[in-house]
Amino acid sequence: MTTRYDDQDDRPSLLGRPSMLMPPPAPGPWQRVVDGVRGLFDHMGQVSLMAVHAVRAGFRRPFEGRAIMHQLESLGVASLGIVVVTSVFIGMVMAVQFAYGLRKFGGMEYTGRVIALSFARELAPSLTAVIVGGRIGSGMAAEVGAMAVTEQIDAIRALGADPIKKLVWPRLAASVVVMPMLGALAFVLGFAGAMVITDYEFNIPAGFFLRSALGSVRIQDFISGMFKTPFFGAIIALVGCHFGLITRGGTAGVGNSTTRSVVVISIAILIADFVLTKLTIIMWPN
Repeated sequence: MTTRYDDQDDRPSLLGRPSMLMPPPAPGPWQRVVDGVRGLFDHMGQVSLMAVHAVRAGFRRPFEGRAIMHQLESLGVASLGIVVVTSVFIGMVMAVQFAYGLRKFGGMEYTGRVIALSFARELAPSLTAVIVGGRIGSGMAAEVGAMAVTEQIDAIRALGADPIKKLVWPRLAASVVVMPMLGALAFVLGFAGAMVITDYEFNIPAGFFLRSALGSVRIQDFISGMFKTPFFGAIIALVGCHFGLITRGGTAGVGNSTTRSVVVISIAILIADFVLTKLTIIMWPN
């Protein structure tokens, strides 16, 4: 009697289907672009909804006055050092650059006017927002992200409280209030640094520098610059809190959210600066 061995088996074999062992194909360049654009609009929608929710929650009791005051100290007072150093040295650098450039054309007496206008309209609000925003936004993302990965936000929901009202609203209100103050301080300190360096380096009297600057800068120029700062503060708080709330993956996720928040805040401020500058030109054309 002969035993028969079949060469083929009816049962499926993993070796016979190598596609089951291979990873899925990587997305093409166009698919990555589409996914990136889709993710961008997804994040923008989430931030917009969170902003509306936070503003509505801010008008409901309790008003979180103690938390707002704590955030004012944490975001404003703790940022004075970096504002003082950066604004003074930016003013000095800009004064040296403009003075050297204008001296070639015999126009050094216009240095004070150019410095004052550039600081009032652009440098004080925008650079302050970018520099301070990196510090404030990363702190918000790290703090809220640490709460997210340790399930403290879930505990807030379990207790019947609103995480947006408890976490986002105090930071949003404090950032909107703090940024105009820091922008005005940066304008004064930057102009003072430029005045000192031109008097010492280029023999432009400080009194003449101040008089020429005050004669060319109008209240509309100062208002057009400070008009941007509350919007910059809102961007910083919303983006930082957004990336903190969506943090996943433990300590590595907190670091990733912090890095992403700094990058997104800087880009968003620059884009918003262009839009707000066009708006201020329309509102105050002369």
